[in-house]
Amino acid sequence: MEFIMNVIFWTLALYGLFEIIKNIIYLSTYTNFKSDGIYVIIAVKNQEDKIEGFLRSALFKLLYGKDDYVKNIIVTDLKSTDKTKEIVKKLSQEYECLEVVNWKECKEIMDNVDDS
Repeated sequence: MEFIMNVIFWTLALYGLFEIIKNIIYLSTYTNFKSDGIYVIIAVKNQEDKIEGFLRSALFKLLYGKDDYVKNIIVTDLKSTDKTKEIVKKLSQEYECLEVVNWKECKEIMDNVDDS
C-alpha cells in the first residue's frame, strides 16, 4: 500500500512540475509585455465581504510571485455605500503598490498616461 501511495505522490509531483515548466516556457515565448509594467485597475462597489480576500490574494501573487510586469493595483470605488472603500484604504496603508481612488481620480490617471 505504501508503494502505491508513493507512486501516486511522485506522479502528481512530476505532473505539477511539468505544468509549471510548460507555463514558464509559454510566458517567456508567447507574451510580449512592455518593460515598464502593467497597472491593474479594479472597479468595485459594495464589496465589503469579498474585497479584502480578493485583494490579499492578488497582492500575494504580485509581491511573492514571479510576475515582475505588474507595477501597481489601483482600486476605484464606484460610490460604495458600505465599508468597501475603508477596507481598501486600510490595505493601501499596508501595501505601497495598492492605491484607492474614486472614479473621477481614476479617469484623470488614465487620461494622463503617457502613450510612449
